Amino acid sequence: MVESGGSAGDAETPQMPEGLLDELKEVLSEEEAPFLRHLGKHLTLEWLATDESRLGMTRFEYDPNELFRRRRLRVAPGSVTIGLNRVLVDDELLFRHTLVHELLHAAGMVEHGGNHAELVKRIAPAPSLADSVVLRRLRQDVLDSLPERQWICGNCGHAWERVRVSAPTRCPKCARPFSTN
Repeated sequence: MVESGGSAGDAETPQMPEGLLDELKEVLSEEEAPFLRHLGKHLTLEWLATDESRLGMTRFEYDPNELFRRRRLRVAPGSVTIGLNRVLVDDELLFRHTLVHELLHAAGMVEHGGNHAELVKRIAPAPSLADSVVLRRLRQDVLDSLPERQWICGNCGHAWERVRVSAPTRCPKCARPFSTN
């Protein structure tokens, strides 16, 4: 059911990168990811609605109780759909990172624990801000929504344009620890 070969570039449906499921099978045990061996037949990729704010989501056909039973019995999870945000079309690295995150959920790793994060980081690390057009766009959206457009040092009064979300640690002019008072 899952087509392979491409990536985010297809406008119709997202494509599974060549060999990604095999790569997951090499890294994960059946204990960690009991549904992984079934994903080739039961997985569908789709684009999320254009007004969706999430980068990705995983939806199972069955409710959590039935999934728990199926995990314990080591049978197929039923239909699994991974929805990906269309903004990922512009960013192959973030597309792959988000897809791996959702594939781990689809494989049965539903909790966001340290192991889940470590596996995503190892298989498809998140792109840096410099390498991701989507992350830069999201950061700019956050900056544009903030009421403060500039930082003003409480020590020397120096003002400079805000280009990051978090507060600076030091003033670029007087080098003293940054404070607003």
